[in-house]
Amino acid sequence: MKIVRIGGGSAELASAEQIGAKAANLARMAALGLPVPPAFVLPVSLCADIVAGKAHATHRLLDGLQEGIAFLEEATGKTFGDHRRPLLVSVRSGAARSMPGMLDTVLDVGCTSAAVRGLVRASGRPRLAWDCRRRFLESYAETVAGLDPAPLAARLEELIAAEGVTSDRELDSEALERLASDQQKLVEDNDDGWLEDAVLQLERSARAVYGSWMSERAQTYRRLEGLEHLQGTAVAVQAMVFGNGGPSSGAGVAFSRDPSTGAPQPVIDVLFDAQGEDVVSGRRTPDTEVTLARTLPSVADELGNVLKRLEWEFRDVQDVEFTIEEGKLWILQTRAAKRTPRAALRIAIDLVREGLITREQAQEKIAGIDVASLVEASLVSPPPPAAVGIGASGGIAAGRAAFDSEGAQRLAGAGDPVILMRPDTSTADIAGFAAAAGIVTAVGARTAHASLVARQMGKPCLVGCAEIHVDTIAQCARIGDKVVSAGDWITVDGNEGRLYLGRCEIVLRRPEAELAELASWQGEQRPGHGVAAASRAAV
Repeated sequence: MKIVRIGGGSAELASAEQIGAKAANLARMAALGLPVPPAFVLPVSLCADIVAGKAHATHRLLDGLQEGIAFLEEATGKTFGDHRRPLLVSVRSGAARSMPGMLDTVLDVGCTSAAVRGLVRASGRPRLAWDCRRRFLESYAETVAGLDPAPLAARLEELIAAEGVTSDRELDSEALERLASDQQKLVEDNDDGWLEDAVLQLERSARAVYGSWMSERAQTYRRLEGLEHLQGTAVAVQAMVFGNGGPSSGAGVAFSRDPSTGAPQPVIDVLFDAQGEDVVSGRRTPDTEVTLARTLPSVADELGNVLKRLEWEFRDVQDVEFTIEEGKLWILQTRAAKRTPRAALRIAIDLVREGLITREQAQEKIAGIDVASLVEASLVSPPPPAAVGIGASGGIAAGRAAFDSEGAQRLAGAGDPVILMRPDTSTADIAGFAAAAGIVTAVGARTAHASLVARQMGKPCLVGCAEIHVDTIAQCARIGDKVVSAGDWITVDGNEGRLYLGRCEIVLRRPEAELAELASWQGEQRPGHGVAAASRAAV
């Protein structure tokens, strides 16, 4: 089996069908000279045999991991599991088509107790070392060992309360060392050697990522998106870069244009002193491009240039994951951005005007969208909003409140539109997303995986509503002294980031200017006739 090397002086390229779209794009970025951490990829072709448990696949997996780690060690000058200059890696998925948040990732693999000591020696930052250890324990325990994450999360919350701080970012190195020790005790009964064996951690993490191809949420997503023909996922193993190293470090996601409205300006979410899963999980509400420009202006400028270059390279709006390590920018992923249907039309037209694509290519990009039915929604004399958040996917919808996927599907089956209200945006709610007319969450980000899915589905999505407290057990949401119960009518405005109690009046308008331009491409003089022709061409 041939692995594909990325970065570290390698110029190898491979197709998305061979190594997944994520890794194929990573290789292209490395070839462009962009700052990409070195990586290697196990192919899609191995997925089915690993899932089936075939013996020959195990030998190929182990050989590929051994060869790949040797490449990473040479590229980085570090040693996997070492007690002096340890190499830690992330183990990531990647199918031939993007499936945001549906497959598993394991971070900080190789972070044994010896590696923690090595990180302290090499970096001089004990807080970073212990934060990586506890993050590894949390990630591996849930994703690979299949353990309940609740006890580990509860121990973190207990420590935050005991230390008198508001988040894990305020815990010092001594507190994080205690946290890692306590969390280790919680998982020791399930340790058969993996806690201190970096090679075993890597093998099992790779198996878990391959295995996530058959998870319920991944299968549901493929069915909903017509991707059941895909053959599996690749596994990319990449040298870790650390966004959790202090105030000049962080992790984020950037869109080269607004994927909700199509407006031609970047949309950036960033969490300082954090790792990538903190952002895309939707469990925390991040800062924006404004804060990044103020805090690290040189990084913001470099990222802006990278976004422009990637748009020209890929001829489309890009969704980019990045890490900042002590003021240095690293690019971890780029892919075509999921966008609302309304944004898709505007972006296609703008890309033609800017010379990135032809008119024929633009029409290919909006194929499958019923162009003639596109509308822009607005509210008629709305009352004061009950809550304000961040518009993650544009549009307006009114519906009955539901608080889990089962409730959303049940109410939708009764014939009424539904608004799914959740504590955070989780891709585990994919079936509820499909049933809902809109989504609201108490925390989360515009760039979280679940927000991407909402945009792709064309569902209004409002995240980061701090005033909302969702109680999934009691099946209600509290907003100040108001209570929203299951079945109550609410209205969500994903354009303005507002939530209203009750059923507001919604007015729909057509984006006439863009529709007229699209019609003119096809040589039609009468806009009505031309738009109809455009709609037929898009089907």
